[in-house]
Amino acid sequence: MIHRQRRLMLGLLPALFALLAAPSPAFAAEDGDFPQRSIELVVPWQAGGGADVVARAFSSAVAKHLPQPVVVVNKPGASGAIGIGDVIRAQPDGYRLVLATSELVILRHLGMAKFSYTDLAPVAGLNSDPAAIVVRADDPARTLEDFLAKARAQPGVLSIGNAGVGSTWHMAAAAFAAASGTRYNEIPFPGGAPALLALLGGHIDAVSVSTAEASTYVDAGKLRILAVMADKRERGFESVPTLKELGIDVSVEMWRGLAAPKNTPASVMAVLRVAAAKAVKEPAWLDTLAKLRFRTDSYADAATLEAVMAKEDVFYGKLAGRLDVNN
Repeated sequence: MIHRQRRLMLGLLPALFALLAAPSPAFAAEDGDFPQRSIELVVPWQAGGGADVVARAFSSAVAKHLPQPVVVVNKPGASGAIGIGDVIRAQPDGYRLVLATSELVILRHLGMAKFSYTDLAPVAGLNSDPAAIVVRADDPARTLEDFLAKARAQPGVLSIGNAGVGSTWHMAAAAFAAASGTRYNEIPFPGGAPALLALLGGHIDAVSVSTAEASTYVDAGKLRILAVMADKRERGFESVPTLKELGIDVSVEMWRGLAAPKNTPASVMAVLRVAAAKAVKEPAWLDTLAKLRFRTDSYADAATLEAVMAKEDVFYGKLAGRLDVNN
């Protein structure tokens, strides 16, 4: 009998040890600090584009300020709608975030998504960069005026690539065309990086992307920026005029920031916001962005980012209503 009980106890030991080793859900919720496991940062664009670069630089910089890693996962498609929607539907526990971009505000105005910026909780704005009109370095059009003259001589013939229908860069190109009185064959790609590669390969005539995304090829002498869509000349591109200087009243920027599912606990949001504010001061973060010509001075706290979203919601609503963005 004693031997039988001993064998029974020995047989139960593995299960007992496993039970003791497993954390109690109630204890973890009350006593454990967030985060207790890795955080997934969804980038709703392909690898290599501006959002992806910012996300990976942030993942590295924030490592000093969180006890668990932030792991970047690319979920591209539908001009960001797939990745954004994935995080909106995620459990609001802080373990899945999105590297949100201006498309969060744009897509519903084009009927491409039902979500709104209010369906996510802003953590922080990490970076913003202006749109630019970019051509190959060997293009005969040396200035924007040359490019516009060529476009007016061949309405609808010159092709401009963008990061996809409904993307910020698509909207920027459409606004540029309308304000300059020109027409183009707008070619969508699944991100800024593929659009730039198509331009390098001679498959399109120009692209609308950020100054930062084009900078590597500009520095290598392969591409040339004709104009930026900003209120003033961009640092690092001081020789490039703004559209406004050239009499075209268009200014379009893309912001990139962190957002969590709506109703994420305030305590979790506080941890994420503090970590983000510290990460953007890290030398590694600043050096990485500076080397790639991304702005390093456009951090925004949650309240400021939410105000930017609200303002852009009005802007893009009006822009989508008066432009042929499906061209």
